[in-house]
Amino acid sequence: MSTFCASCGNSSNTEDKFCRVCGAPTSALAAPASVSPPVPATPAEVSGKAIASLVCGLLFFVPFAFVAAVIFGHLGLSEIRKSAGRLKGDGFAIAGLVLGYMWVVSVPIMLIIAAIAIPNLLRARMAANESSAVASVRTINTAEVSYYASHNGYACSLSDLGGAQLIDSALASGQKNGFLFELTACAPGPDGGASQTYQVVARPITANTTGVRSFCSDESSVIRTDPGGSGTTCSERGQPLD
Repeated sequence: MSTFCASCGNSSNTEDKFCRVCGAPTSALAAPASVSPPVPATPAEVSGKAIASLVCGLLFFVPFAFVAAVIFGHLGLSEIRKSAGRLKGDGFAIAGLVLGYMWVVSVPIMLIIAAIAIPNLLRARMAANESSAVASVRTINTAEVSYYASHNGYACSLSDLGGAQLIDSALASGQKNGFLFELTACAPGPDGGASQTYQVVARPITANTTGVRSFCSDESSVIRTDPGGSGTTCSERGQPLD
């Protein structure tokens, strides 16, 4: 068993009568100091701000969540550095920062793409609605010819054509693919019988949104277009459709 010299602190054996370093007698040698068992270290906790940063970075579908990801990420890293090892989770904070800044960069790009794409999509939708409206006017003209053959006169309402199963139910309701349809200008024959004239007008439900031009036709089956979109002057000033 070893002891320690009270004079110089050097370790010596119990058999030694004098310290081998300073020569002090063994009576001056002190018993070894008791060594306390090591205290287990407290495990470091994960920073709550670091976790919040990562969660906000993943919630990209929540408005402005990426802003919170950036803020919590910086706060989390600062908190971890100042904790002297009591906190961990810098990986979570860095991941949240990366995701947050990624969305910060992506948002302006997406806005630019949307600014270019939305007007083009709107124009394409209006063009499709107008093409459908022209086709519907042709369908009504054909239906009126068939109706005249059966009733010796033209129908004065779309519901009459729908009841005769000459047009589909959507067109018979007067509204289809962003356009409103109406039968007007019905006039009874010389003997007061069924109408010998008609006019069909198709106009956009919302001007410059569901369509730009309006269309019209009559018993001549010539389809005219009105660039103004109102349809009120289509028969008088409308240009024949190419």
